[in-house]
Amino acid sequence: QVKLQESGPGLVKPSQALSLTCTVSGGSITTNYYYWSWIRQSPGKGLEWIGYIDYGGSTHYSLSLRSRALISRDTSGNHFSLQLSSMTPEDTAVYFCARGLRPDILEVWGQGTVVTVSS
Repeated sequence: QVKLQESGPGLVKPSQALSLTCTVSGGSITTNYYYWSWIRQSPGKGLEWIGYIDYGGSTHYSLSLRSRALISRDTSGNHFSLQLSSMTPEDTAVYFCARGLRPDILEVWGQGTVVTVSS
């Protein structure tokens, strides 16, 4: 049974970069043909997809965040990460990592981690 767990700082100052890690257990991030995504939900808003890294290491990002987002992976550690630069209070959200056989159908989710951007 695959499990995902997000980790990272709960508080980030404006203009700083956010770095989050999603640790995967019970399955490999290189297994065909899974997509490993980052999603967020800001207070009072719906889910916003940030991007994914797939089983082969290819990445794809949302148009709105592609200039600030970077998703990478560590196959030996079986985890993947999100870096989001130039954080603003509008980036305050619960950040989730998730897995799916398609980028738009994610069937396994982490519990989410709260990130607050504040000075």
